[in-house]
Amino acid sequence: MTGSVEVTLPDIGDYKNVPVVEIKVAVGDRVEIDMPLLSIESDKATMEVPSPAAGTIRKLMVGIGSRVSQGALLMILEGSEEEHSPSVSLSAPGPTRLNDEPSATIAAPIAIVETVKMPDDRRISETVEPHASPSVRALSRELGVPLDGVTPSGPKGRVLRDDVINHVKQATSTGQQEPPVAGGAAPDWPTVDFEKFGAIDCVPLSRIQKLTGANLLRNWRMIPHVTNFDKADVTELEVFRKIVNDEAESGAAKLTMVSMLIKAAALALKKYPHFNSSLNRGELILKRYVHVGFAVDTPNGLVVPVIRDCDRRGLLEIASEMRRLADKAIKGQLAAEDMQGGCFSVSSLGGVGGHGFTPIINAPEVAILGAGRASTEAVWDGSEFRPRLVLPISLSWDHRVVDGVAATQFLGFIASSLSDLRRCVL
Repeated sequence: MTGSVEVTLPDIGDYKNVPVVEIKVAVGDRVEIDMPLLSIESDKATMEVPSPAAGTIRKLMVGIGSRVSQGALLMILEGSEEEHSPSVSLSAPGPTRLNDEPSATIAAPIAIVETVKMPDDRRISETVEPHASPSVRALSRELGVPLDGVTPSGPKGRVLRDDVINHVKQATSTGQQEPPVAGGAAPDWPTVDFEKFGAIDCVPLSRIQKLTGANLLRNWRMIPHVTNFDKADVTELEVFRKIVNDEAESGAAKLTMVSMLIKAAALALKKYPHFNSSLNRGELILKRYVHVGFAVDTPNGLVVPVIRDCDRRGLLEIASEMRRLADKAIKGQLAAEDMQGGCFSVSSLGGVGGHGFTPIINAPEVAILGAGRASTEAVWDGSEFRPRLVLPISLSWDHRVVDGVAATQFLGFIASSLSDLRRCVL
């Protein structure tokens, strides 16, 4: 005896109407528990939805490009009755299983649904895709713009390139009028036949790069950025870091300069709460929790996992959590909740080099800390020049929320905390 089971999209956090970017199975395929069925794409990462049970794919209810939210019907499985358990309980999707518990248990036979049931109980027989050329679709994906939200101006309701560009301009407008251009629209991106000038290679952007690019464009255009620069004397801190790592057990997470930057930032956020805030419809939301994100460079692009409650964690605990999240990020296994809830971000180029840079704020946060590579400098101590290890740091901040005096004090506090580790235990 067989029974049919509806596979719905589990809780994916605050994300809604995320696109289906890959379907890994076809009707008639046999699947096992936890086998990836399809991939969805948030604005931070690509996530796989695992199979909740063993069975055979009877019907696909979505296609590539369909937009889904929690509870949306994805496909229908047909399995044997003995494979079912008393109830259905799906965990959040991820590239791999998040723990040792089964991802789901399946109820007794469920009747096959012939139409797609959306979270708001609307029923549709199929998704009508907007009319657009492949190049326009590629542009919309690169900018993170759903085509069904763009007003078409082409013949028979066709979405044109200018329609997508104008949609982005309107959505990211800060209220200031754009400089006038011919026809009232932004000029097209230059089209160049690069092969005329020599040999080339074409490398497609990763999904994360495309999504991150759209977010960076939005943040840069909508947030009035200002960046302050300072230096921190980390001579003693580096000595302490090496001692701790030399004494650490084999396999333990290493104390890094980034972990100490995160702790110093957490202390600063407690002292200066306006930097631990977000703008929301004319109000300033002050957060009583301190969750700090840190930038991780992965083969597919930059991601920002978040460490929670950094103000209450010790340096070794922060270092251990950094290592765990960084490993997941590099393997492409970060879940949505790993990148949500951040209050502030830290980005370090110390492992690469460079003196200073202007990091872009990660909305809805209001500031971000950057760090370059520490170097030895001759520092005057009042009687002589002495060699000191100096770390260049920078702070980009939202001028709608804080001002230059507060930013200088905030960055100076971080520099002082790094120079004197005793501040971390106050």
